[in-house]
Amino acid sequence: MNMNEIKALVEKLIRENKVMFFGKSYCPHCRNAKGLLTSKGIHFKTFEIDLENNGQQVQEYLLQKTGQRTVPNIFINKEHVGGNSDLIAANGSGKLDKMLNNRSEL
Repeated sequence: MNMNEIKALVEKLIRENKVMFFGKSYCPHCRNAKGLLTSKGIHFKTFEIDLENNGQQVQEYLLQKTGQRTVPNIFINKEHVGGNSDLIAANGSGKLDKMLNNRSEL
């Protein structure tokens, strides 16, 4: 896939999923963040970068889009949340619940 196709794929995933989770299957930070989302009963779509043929290209595009090189790379209602520590902080401050209640399920 060329970079325009990668961009279109990533933007479509972000647009079509209330919570979009880009991660790697073996990453402990990803497992922790998924656990937090699951414990709150939050449905999320996952793109496992290490398991997809175009995963490296997706990670390169996410770096361009967000400035974040690491995973997880999480979006809620099309807004970039950040990674695991950002998700934990948003949960602790109540921001996560506000973001999730900002719009109805797609």
